[in-house]
Amino acid sequence: MAPNSGFAMLLRSPWWVSFAIAGAIVLACAALLPAHLVPFAAAGALPIAVIGCIAAWRQWRAPSRARVDAARAAAAAMPWRDFAALLTRAWTAEGHAVEPLAPASQPADLRLLRRGDAEQSVLIAARRYKAASHGLEPLRALHAQVQRLGAQAGTYVVLQGSVSDAARQFAAAHALTILEGPALDALLLAG
Repeated sequence: MAPNSGFAMLLRSPWWVSFAIAGAIVLACAALLPAHLVPFAAAGALPIAVIGCIAAWRQWRAPSRARVDAARAAAAAMPWRDFAALLTRAWTAEGHAVEPLAPASQPADLRLLRRGDAEQSVLIAARRYKAASHGLEPLRALHAQVQRLGAQAGTYVVLQGSVSDAARQFAAAHALTILEGPALDALLLAG
């Protein structure tokens, strides 16, 4: 589904928005069409109502903002070893193998092995998770290590601070993932 399609926007909106739109369509059909056509025309609101049900289900299952904030605060207070253990537990729970990389002077800290049709190796740079700003140099170093070790991808973890536009552009151009925001929140809650 296209990220800016009507259905995608409704999935990101509060659940009641879809039901309000579906209700407005049904009311408009009842007001503007002959009585024998209303049920058929109003059926056009059914896909929007289904999207409302899906959005309600997702929002009901989503963690509360307080729970996410507590997980982020706990992670921000953790020393590096505990944070690495948290990430390892979360990825292991998803069925991936996680190996620590040595020495600590390397840009990547962990190697994530994704099992599937073909095993994928992803290098994870997470040690700078508390940095106030994330620039281009750590991503360049991660990309160089990904190429040197023959990994398929690299991931840079950002818990706090901001990522510069140049770093985001470099990551996009070199198939590096910046793990932050809701994706990182889900991982923290899973660990």
